[in-house]
Amino acid sequence: MEGRMMKESRTIQTKLVLPPDTNHMNSIFGGKVLAYIDEIAGITAMKHSRRQVVVTASIDSVDFLSSAHVGDVLELEANVTSTGRTSMEVYVRVKSQNLQTGEEKLTTESFLTMVAMGDDGKPTPVPSVIPESEGEKLFFNTAPARREHRKMRVKTPRTN
Repeated sequence: MEGRMMKESRTIQTKLVLPPDTNHMNSIFGGKVLAYIDEIAGITAMKHSRRQVVVTASIDSVDFLSSAHVGDVLELEANVTSTGRTSMEVYVRVKSQNLQTGEEKLTTESFLTMVAMGDDGKPTPVPSVIPESEGEKLFFNTAPARREHRKMRVKTPRTN
């Protein structure tokens, strides 16, 4: 299976923050942002794997860095940054823009692990990812450390 360039999976979505999406402070609910992140990560993984079905295996990290408010526009951007045999690490960046002032700020960053599913409902192999730019290479080269961190998290004892 041939690898695919990282830029081939790049996905961008734009969302308007509306009143039903917000709390009593007129800032967007974190859960709404997470839903947007999960959706774009899924689309990005589908583009890379060329599979119609991918599942979210984990949301590895979510950093809420600033808030977005009613009337702001959110721009979500995602890329597959690394792959395993059947899994894909997806990085999602969310920026907000106040349309009245033009101010832009980084709102949220997240890494997710998505798994491609075959027609039999079981995980299926995915192509490797090939980074080109310096930024892409940085994400790609730091992926093994994030993978190890995920493995350690899975080994953490759970209580009933």
